[in-house]
Amino acid sequence: MEDIIVCPAFADVHVHFREPGFSYKETILTGCRAAVAGGYTCVCPMPNLNPAPDSPENLEKELEIIRRDAMIDVRPYGTITLGRKGLEPVDFRAMKGSVVAFSDDGSGVGGDDLMRDAMREAAAADVLIAAHCEDKRYGESAQSEWQMIERDIALSEETGCAYHVCHISSRKSVELIRDAKKRGVNVTCETAPHYLLLCEDDVVDDGRFRMNPPLRSSDDRDALLEGLCDGTVDMIATDHAPHSAEEKSRGFKGSVMGIVGLETAFPLLYTYLVRKGVISLARLIELMSVNPRRRFRLGEAPQDKAIFEVGTPYTIDSSSFRSMGHSTPFDGWEVYGRHLKTIYRGNEIRL
Repeated sequence: MEDIIVCPAFADVHVHFREPGFSYKETILTGCRAAVAGGYTCVCPMPNLNPAPDSPENLEKELEIIRRDAMIDVRPYGTITLGRKGLEPVDFRAMKGSVVAFSDDGSGVGGDDLMRDAMREAAAADVLIAAHCEDKRYGESAQSEWQMIERDIALSEETGCAYHVCHISSRKSVELIRDAKKRGVNVTCETAPHYLLLCEDDVVDDGRFRMNPPLRSSDDRDALLEGLCDGTVDMIATDHAPHSAEEKSRGFKGSVMGIVGLETAFPLLYTYLVRKGVISLARLIELMSVNPRRRFRLGEAPQDKAIFEVGTPYTIDSSSFRSMGHSTPFDGWEVYGRHLKTIYRGNEIRL
């Protein structure tokens, strides 16, 4: 049927499943259910957990839960620094076989010498560093993001470290990464659906619009779309970041940062990018499946499929989410791409 899309299942290299340590926000099990409901069969949880996965012993606590509760391929991150404190690099070699990459997500690695040492050691271990770029000296401005990207690109060029930039949101970030790629620097990047479809003009006094990095100008949004089209932006990740209803109910300024995204990513991007002719469906599949699997060495997974019905519009209803988090700025949006099935290793996952 022409109203049915069968495509390779998606891989999200940037999610927060909150376990161990913060299971009142999300668990491995509920996060997996949300992923399946969005057409994902591979997800990579970030390491801002308790304990932080900064050693084989601490990582084992997360791996134990994954082995028990995961219904899809869950590949955790290790931290870049011990305790995510930005003082001392972890032992990359000791953790290499058990994590997908290394990140201090939620915190930028501030010290230049520390990041140089970490990149040098990561390059020697042949592992990928995925950086949350935020220099808090510049507040929430775009410079807070691109200043650290500029530094990290130089360090990646110096050390030969494979470098990935998380959730870029600004024009300058796109330009820096585009220029670095032209010079042959081993750098890739991701952005998220909310940075492609929203800007600061859309923000209202509601925690549903509070995320990190924040929504920026319409010019920044346009630059991200340009980056999608010319190949500068390699992939789209959701930065699925669930919080409790109370944590998101304090208005825009009082809310904790983060929104959920696994269950809305494909319908939003299909409706507002593919149907509007901004990018092709084939390009969207590259961004959501092919490129993340390739860059993060996740495997091709030819038996994994996602199936959507795209002929009939429906309205996003956050109360129906499988995730424990329900905070999204897209609640009430009309979209095409209702999820029908997710096939993992040749078998349909029933929720």
